[in-house]
Amino acid sequence: MIDLALLRDQPEIVRRSQAARGNDQGTVDAALEADRSRRQALTAFEELRAEQNAFGKQVAKAPKEEKAALVAQAKDLAERVKQAQFAANEAAEAASVALARIENVVIEGVPSGGEADFVELRRVGDVPTFDFEPRDHLELGELLGAIDMERGAKVSGARFYFLRGIGARLEIALMNLALDKALQNGFVPLITPTLVRPEIMQGTGFLGEHADEVYHLDNDDLYLVGTSEVALAGYHKDEIVDLTDGALRYAGWSTCYRREAGSHGKDTRGIIRVHQFNKLEMFVYTNPEDAETEHLRLVALQEEMLTSLGLSYRVIDVAAGDLGSSAARKYDIEAWVPTQGAFRELTSTSNCTTFQARRLDVRYRPGPSTGSGTHGEGAATQAGAKTQHVATLNGTLATTRWIVALLETHQQADGSVLVPEVLRPYLGGLDIIRPLGWVDADAALPQAQGPTS
Repeated sequence: MIDLALLRDQPEIVRRSQAARGNDQGTVDAALEADRSRRQALTAFEELRAEQNAFGKQVAKAPKEEKAALVAQAKDLAERVKQAQFAANEAAEAASVALARIENVVIEGVPSGGEADFVELRRVGDVPTFDFEPRDHLELGELLGAIDMERGAKVSGARFYFLRGIGARLEIALMNLALDKALQNGFVPLITPTLVRPEIMQGTGFLGEHADEVYHLDNDDLYLVGTSEVALAGYHKDEIVDLTDGALRYAGWSTCYRREAGSHGKDTRGIIRVHQFNKLEMFVYTNPEDAETEHLRLVALQEEMLTSLGLSYRVIDVAAGDLGSSAARKYDIEAWVPTQGAFRELTSTSNCTTFQARRLDVRYRPGPSTGSGTHGEGAATQAGAKTQHVATLNGTLATTRWIVALLETHQQADGSVLVPEVLRPYLGGLDIIRPLGWVDADAALPQAQGPTS
């Protein structure tokens, strides 16, 4: 949730953010009113409870002949306290609902508008060209024996698949390349749970307007994650973390699940938009002052990965209306997919400021040189005297979808695919992936016979 101090003291900032996202600014006034009602109800309850405590002491000291009348008054007061507590609880619940309708306050400079209103920051690498008709990733995957959609559908339904042979090896190679990149940059690797409790899913902001994207196991009341961000955000729930030596950085390896609700007819061919995939996700806990710098650091790591794989890409600053509810700013990196003639998202990285940490109650103790948190959190009076909520960030470092751009970008006329040099050590030195049944024409020629003795 957003910072209540910011909402109360500078509601115009929250209104501007809601407007930039395309949301109803009336949610801000509704939240302010609900917050006022909650505080009034809580004050009324606490005053009555104090009166009840004082009256109880009076009853205890009263002469015996007066106690009967006083006990009757005490019962009446107890009933009023009970009613006031009920009203305070109801007001608190209403305030919680009203606050939940306000998404994270976007960072200044984030473009307003919807999906089409992003700002392109840069393009890197030459768009590949071919002197033959390029094949799409699924045709290549089938030629190489790497992707089997037909059997995936037979076993699990539409938008499921098997990666087999070199396809399975290629994904594992990508993930291991990303893991090595993460390790070299101080990330602690975690293999995360893929089932989480409702409070963890809610805390990360995935049960809002996009809740229909999430798989839910009704009998267990558990959710399948669509990204290890969820489990990583919940890792330090209700804790005070130590940021004395800098940010806490994790790399979560997990299988991810998405219902892809509302995407019927979109990217139904191949493995661009599927229900299950693997991903290595970077996740960072840091102090709010360093969050924007950390955000750029995550983007740089993603770009290093894509550049090393020889992919042409662009970096975009996502518009406010296309941000998730938790993100205050998000950068997407989209790689060129030749047969679509378009850039398609391969990575995203989001700065969630203190939004998730407030919901999950993840805090830290600022040191002597640490100032106040963003959005009006208030400075610590002395080092260690007051905890503040951390900022959280997340970003993709590798995922199954990358195979799409890799196969199409590095394909050759005969259906083979060149392996980027950086991946070869992870594939036993393999430099070219050949179609199934491929025969080296030169090797197949009959060998010249030497003179007979």
